[in-house]
Amino acid sequence: MKNTVLFTLLLMVLSQLGLTAQIPKFSHQDTLRGSITPERKWWDLTYYHLDIVVTPSDSTIKGTNTVYYRVISPSTVMQIDLQSPLVLIKAIQNGKSLQIRQDGNAHFINLIDKQEPGAINSVILSYGGRPKVAVRPPWDGGITWNKDKNGLPFIGSSCQGLGASIWWPCKDHMYDKPDSMLISVNVPSNLTDVSNGRLRKVETLKNNTKTFHWFVSNPISNYSVNINIGDYVKYGEIFSGENGPLDCDYWVLRDDLEKAKKQFVQAPQMLKAFEYWFGPYPFYRDSYKLVEAPYLGMEHQSSVTYGNGFRNGYMGSDLSGTGWGDKWDFIIIHESGHEWFANNVTYSDLADMWIHESFTNYSESLFIEYYYGKDAGTEYCRGTRKNIYNDKPVVGYYNVNNEGSHDMYYKGGNMLNTIRQIVNNDTKWREILRGVNKDFYHKVVTGEQIENYLIEKTGINLKPVFDQYLRDVRIPVFEFSVINGNLNYRWNNCVRGFNMPLKIYIDGKPVVVNPSEKLSSLKLDSAKPEIAADKDYYVAVLNILGK
Repeated sequence: MKNTVLFTLLLMVLSQLGLTAQIPKFSHQDTLRGSITPERKWWDLTYYHLDIVVTPSDSTIKGTNTVYYRVISPSTVMQIDLQSPLVLIKAIQNGKSLQIRQDGNAHFINLIDKQEPGAINSVILSYGGRPKVAVRPPWDGGITWNKDKNGLPFIGSSCQGLGASIWWPCKDHMYDKPDSMLISVNVPSNLTDVSNGRLRKVETLKNNTKTFHWFVSNPISNYSVNINIGDYVKYGEIFSGENGPLDCDYWVLRDDLEKAKKQFVQAPQMLKAFEYWFGPYPFYRDSYKLVEAPYLGMEHQSSVTYGNGFRNGYMGSDLSGTGWGDKWDFIIIHESGHEWFANNVTYSDLADMWIHESFTNYSESLFIEYYYGKDAGTEYCRGTRKNIYNDKPVVGYYNVNNEGSHDMYYKGGNMLNTIRQIVNNDTKWREILRGVNKDFYHKVVTGEQIENYLIEKTGINLKPVFDQYLRDVRIPVFEFSVINGNLNYRWNNCVRGFNMPLKIYIDGKPVVVNPSEKLSSLKLDSAKPEIAADKDYYVAVLNILGK
């Protein structure tokens, strides 16, 4: 009943915005995947031990995942997610085999032993098969089974949005993270697996294989867990950061070592800039790794994957068209920026994916600003507007594993840059960005929490701004006219109650006005002034007299 009421209210709001025709249809599986079901709610993840064998010759994965959890309230049914064609073979607790009922990708395990609140229990999940092959990683993810130029296997996982259950059984919802994790990966002895965290040990087995044991000592999202398998070589360095020495390890294919040594000098440059803007790197205990992958790259926690061809830009191009995007490697900077916004501060529902992508898109501009100056950074940010579609809202639909528009990147970054102009205090703005990472350190958050935090810390009612840029597809229009020595102005093409202050220039002199949907006036000194809006606000401007 509650969901029905909320959905009805949503329809009413969207109807006012003229967006009801865009509402997609969601399935029962979407709800099982995207909501905190009763079979998920009663237990809190504490620890995973993923112990698997990866066999390149037949593209299979098999093994176990031991799930440790704290009982919050009594229950007898646990939801575990695993996507076909993989098969959940059995589940065992305290030596007892448990009954499993499958409903699509959701598996409901009937527990025999009593689940006492506060108790720490575990279930061993056995599974195997050929996981989904990634079609267009990392966007349409799964497992990438490639070979390097020497014919050796080159394998990687990528699964944001699609979900970690595409390749291993888990509680596949973003709201709950294990406090720590052990990842044990068995591969042929001529290969190396690189996963998250720190390498604890390597076991050499008699069947001509090796098992690599990686321990993650920080909370980690399911989709951030990864495997990278290939003929890797490693080199590294120590970065002197805000929290002391940080181990930086770089894992690349043997033939790419020299190219990597030249290109990966940008990694410590990134760390220096982002620690300035966002605070200390969030995972000192687990180190920072940059790992070559058989696809473009992704933000796997403490194991950032890289496949940009050891060249600057985004696959060699500048996404802003300004020239500033040619001066740095997009994958190193952007995907590493997610260590702060995604891996440290994590959305609880895919609908709020903008928390990850808007801030990380904006981090690109801040990286440029740190090394080339504020004008360069804002020019880059403005240049990315050409990539904005304004096709659908940035915020998706909740509880159905639905992300919003791709505009969460460029529109979201420009929204944040617009808010910076409203704050008009760069010292305060930097403190807020660092505060987000400090006050939500290793936390899972909602979009509402982040919005309220920015409202509180700026001391400005930014709700109409968030409603406009995150929940509406229109660009607000600053309409004005000059009649009889008066500047008449208002906001149009905007959400109800939109009242964002705006810096304009009157004959080159800056003036902050406070437009609303109602017409306001300002007495001018000149009968024919030149009027322009500050270009760092993401708005449109219209002289209604056409002059």
